This record gives sequence, C-alpha cells and structure tokens, in this order.
Amino acid sequence: MGLEPNGSATRSARAIAILGPYLSGKTTLLEAILARTGAVTRQGSIVDKNTVGDAVPEARDHGMSVEVNVADVEFLGDRFTFIDCPGSIEFQAEASAVLAACDAAVVVCEPDPKRVPALQLILKQLEDLGIPHFLFLNKIDSFQTPVREILPMLQPSSAKPLVLRQIPVWENGIATGFVDLALERAFLYREHAPSEVIAMPEALESRKQEARFHMLEQLADYDDELMEQLLSDMQPPRDRVFEDLSKEMREGLICPVLLGSAENGNGIVRLLKALRHEAPFVSYTAERVGLGDTKSAVQILKTVYTAHGGKLSIARILAGDLPDGATLYGPRGDDRVAGMFSMLGQETRKITSAKRGDTVALGRLESARTGDTLAAEKNGIKQLELPEQAAPVYGVAIELKDRKDEVKLSAALAKLMEEDPSIRLDHSPETHQMVLWGQGEMHLRVAIERLSRKYGIEAGTRRRQIPYKETIKGSVSIRGRHKKQSGGHGQFGDVVVEIKPLSRGEGFHFDDTITGGVVPKQFIPSVEIGVRDYLQHGPLGFPVVDVAVTLTDGSYHSVDSSDMAFRQAGRLAMSEGLPKCSPVLLEPVMSVEIVVPSEATSRINAMISQRRGQILGFDARPDWPGWDVVQARVPETEIQDLIVELRSATAGVGTFAARFDHLAELTGRLADQVLAAQKEAAA
Repeated sequence: MGLEPNGSATRSARAIAILGPYLSGKTTLLEAILARTGAVTRQGSIVDKNTVGDAVPEARDHGMSVEVNVADVEFLGDRFTFIDCPGSIEFQAEASAVLAACDAAVVVCEPDPKRVPALQLILKQLEDLGIPHFLFLNKIDSFQTPVREILPMLQPSSAKPLVLRQIPVWENGIATGFVDLALERAFLYREHAPSEVIAMPEALESRKQEARFHMLEQLADYDDELMEQLLSDMQPPRDRVFEDLSKEMREGLICPVLLGSAENGNGIVRLLKALRHEAPFVSYTAERVGLGDTKSAVQILKTVYTAHGGKLSIARILAGDLPDGATLYGPRGDDRVAGMFSMLGQETRKITSAKRGDTVALGRLESARTGDTLAAEKNGIKQLELPEQAAPVYGVAIELKDRKDEVKLSAALAKLMEEDPSIRLDHSPETHQMVLWGQGEMHLRVAIERLSRKYGIEAGTRRRQIPYKETIKGSVSIRGRHKKQSGGHGQFGDVVVEIKPLSRGEGFHFDDTITGGVVPKQFIPSVEIGVRDYLQHGPLGFPVVDVAVTLTDGSYHSVDSSDMAFRQAGRLAMSEGLPKCSPVLLEPVMSVEIVVPSEATSRINAMISQRRGQILGFDARPDWPGWDVVQARVPETEIQDLIVELRSATAGVGTFAARFDHLAELTGRLADQVLAAQKEAAA
C-alpha cells in the first residue's frame, strides 16, 4: 500500500471518518491527532471548550457533536482529512453522505458492554457499505477489565473478526505502554508525545506469544499459505503479516483493534502509522463505489451556510483534479465554483485547486445538495447510492414569537433542512400547525437554537396536535331550508337529506334519489358542497368521516333559488341532523415497528401496553444478531414522546417507524379531555 494502485509515487490525500458511540471520545481523538501532526500547537479539551472540532455554540453548549467536523493534516509526508461524525443516534444522519466517499474509518469505543448495541449500529453501517475500518479501544488508562476479556465482549457488535493488534503493558494497575503484536516490539507511553521503544518485559513474553499467535490464526483464516506456516511452526515474515493485515482489512474480512487514550495522547502515532500504511487510497474507494472509470467526480458530503461567505459545499474529489472557477454539473443543474478552501474545523484557508483525493469546501454551488455526485462533464454522472434516510421519529409544532418573522422563516428553514436533510417540515392542513420533524428531542432543540443564532428568528415549540376525527352511530332524515328575502331577488333552497353511518375507513359518500325535478339537477352539486363544508367541522369540533348522505327530496323557487342557496340549505340540514346521529370521537392509531436490542424487548412490550397499544408480535431482526423487531398498534397521541422513553430504555439505540393504520373510537375520560381542550381552543 505504499504506492497508489496505478503505481504512481504521488500519494493522494485520504479521507478518514471518525465514528463511535456517544461520549466515546471521538472529538478528543481528533484533537489528539491534530496535536500529534502539528496542525495545532496544543491539544484542545471539550471541558475547556477550546477544541477545533465541536466549535459551533450548539456543540459547546450541549457538550456533544451536532455536525461533522473536518480537519486536514499531514503525517510523515502523507495528507489526511479526518471527518469527525456525531456519536448520538439523533445526529448520525450527518454521517450518511460522508461515509460513501471515505477511504476508511476509525471507530472509537470503550470497553463497556452497555455500548455494544450502539457500536453494532456503526459497524453494521460500515460493513454494509464495504468501508475498511479500525477499532480504536479508547480510555485504556481507565480499563477495569483485561483486554483479553474485552474483545469477546465487543465481538457481537461486529460481523467481522476483531483482530487485536496490541496488548497493554501494565504497571501497578495502570497501562504504561503497549506491545505491537505485528512488530513484536514494546513501547512506553509518553503523555502528549510519541511513545518510545523499550525492552520487551519478561513477564509479558508468554502473553505476547499467545496474543500474536491468535492474531496470526485469525489472519490465516483468509490466507492458506500463512495457515501452512503456522501448522509447520514456522514464523511468517513480518512483511507478510503486515501485508495480510492491510489486505484483509481493505477487503472487509477483519476489523483490526488498536489501543490508546485520546485524552492523554497515547496510541495516536501508532494509529496514524497504521492508517498511513494500511488505509486504501481514493482510487480504491472510487472502484468500491462504482466510479473507477470516471474522468471527474465530486461527492458533496455536507452543506453549510456561513454568516459571510454564503453557501459552502464540503466535497471529496473522487476522480480528476478540480481548479477554482471550474463548472460542475449535477442532477439539479450546473454551477461555477466560486472559491475553494481547505479546512481545519471552522477555519478555512483559500486554495486555488484540488487534486484527486482532496476534501475541500467549494463556494456557491447553489444547485448542489448534500449527497449529490457532480462532474466536470455535461453528459451526467452516476449518482452514488447513499443509505436511506431514517424516518423522523419526533415532531414539535413551531410557533413564532414575532409574527413579523413569518416571511423569513420559510427561507431560514429551507437552509436549515439543506444543511441537515434529516429535518423535515410539515404544514398540517388538519391542525393548521407547522410541524418540525427530526430524530429526537435534542436534534430539534439544536435546530431551533440555530434558527435563533444564524437567522435571528425566535421560535417556541409546543406539543403537536393530533388530527382527531369524528363519526356518527345513528341515522336521521332531516330537512334544511334556507330562505332569505332582502328586496329584489331573495334566496331559497330547500332539501331533505338522509344521514347514515358507514363502516370505518369508507370515508364520505353522497348520492341523490331526486325524481320529478323537485331539486333541479344543476343545484344538486351545490347541496353536496354545502354538506362537505359542514363535515370539515362537525358537532364535536373535528372533521367528520365515514358518513353517507343522500338527497331525497326538496323544493325550489323559479326566481330565488341559486347554487349558493342550495349550498346553504345542505349545510343547514347537516348542522341540524348530525348532532342527532350520536356523534363519536375517533383517534388515529398507528402501525408501529420498533427495533431494539433483544435484552430490551420485554421492557418495550410493557411500554406499549402502558401506552394503550396492542402488541401484534415480535421476531428476530433479519441480519441483526441480538436485535428484535416488535410490531404493534399504538394511538398516535401515545407515540408523540415514545422515542424519548425508547432511547432511555435502550441506551440510546432503539428506534421505530410509524404509519397510519386506522381510526378507532375514543371514549371515557380521555375523550372528555380531548373535547374539553377542543372547546377551550375554539373559545
């Protein structure tokens, strides 16, 4: 892997994603890398709020990553772009567009069995995309469990074998260094400095031999020649071991495991060296995503709107070189690059061109969106397939504090959703609310904070209203007469309608049995319009469904009858007749599919029952060992905050998808509360 596959000595920049569960230490690892490579003079701290990553106010205020952070570095003559992705499941959509164009990933984790499901979510995504990845076992200074016990505990999170590359050197219960099993050398950690080679501790010799042999056995599962050497008690050449480690990781057969402490800067240089020697170059990545023969390809990883520079598109050059001022063609049109920048967190440095493999910020690509694949040629380019965006699971109604902001709100929200495509906006015609949807409570809280900070729009939130309906249980035949005399032509419309209930889900039916012209044909559609007018707001205050109305009789006036008069007559008949038909309240019931670790399934079943839900069954999640899928029907009002409780019960990893299933009658105390709230709102 010293040279690019084409044999060129020019080594392109590599893009490395940093992933990991929430609070595993990803941002701290990025800071340690920046310090080790000399990109910053001093390693920043999240506590001190002086990190290069997580520099936006929302990240600092909440002490967590809320968007990807990009930083260019150089290490031993090789260039890398590290892209730190948020760990919280609420912000993981940020990684979707990023990962497709990355050469490799470093997954940061802790030796905590409670983190295994969160780790599995990340590793499964990388495995599905075919992205080579290392596991960086962080916080070695706080390990309470021996590493030989940690790996079997973490293995269920990975479909590929976890191959331990290092074992720690312990002194008085503290990890003071490590043994590199491939190099067969021992190193002593030095705080915030490269580790130094030391003599192999005698007490570790047998453990080293055991761990190294196990590593070689794992590699030999994919290398027959190596297997023969081991069976013959031959020591394989060191170069062969490194070649196997690199090849098998690149092909997605293994997941190498390295140790360290990002906070103390331990194990960072060894990680960087592993990436330098073993992470594939962009040519390999382009082949992986099906763009190997493409003359030019630019993948948009992230869209950012800056206060003064306008729109920036963070992009990876997968094929060809790109000068500033070049025109790029995408699925929505073409744009001329107006400014090109390298990145170090929030800092940008203007550059004049980008080479294949570079990750840069491009100015003013107005038609480009996150996830788009662009090219310098007009004839179009294959779009990279990205993971499907997770359905929103939490929604709040937005209410402006100042009505004057209504005009600029739509433009601000459009930019917000372009920056974060996992946010969705719905205008509910039934409740007349503007509902912002996202991946959780914190996700939307950050969005509202950005509206204020970036666009000066102060908005509050409230619980979204449920689109209740109503129907009837009884039937009635009723007359509706509209008569008005005001000098000159008056208004006259007279109808008799029969109102009957329909089966649930049948909607609304209108018919007539008029004979003899008692109601002229031209006025019958107006009667239906009047009926429909009333059904928008029934006797209980909600839209009426599952009702059949038949026009059976009526009368007209040759001069005073009109479309408007018969429309009013139809409306009057309904307003008098419907209250006599035993109206009842209907609530929407959703079909819900919940995915959780198997150990949490029993808690989820209890949760559904407490929310008036009906459990339909559960089964193992296909291709997800240790996970279940629970099928249920739950009233919509009961799932408004379901995700909050679900995440709490599953260490942040559970989620669900919901779709409308049917309307069900709501009675008793709950119905009374809904009707009381409706009356209060209408008052």
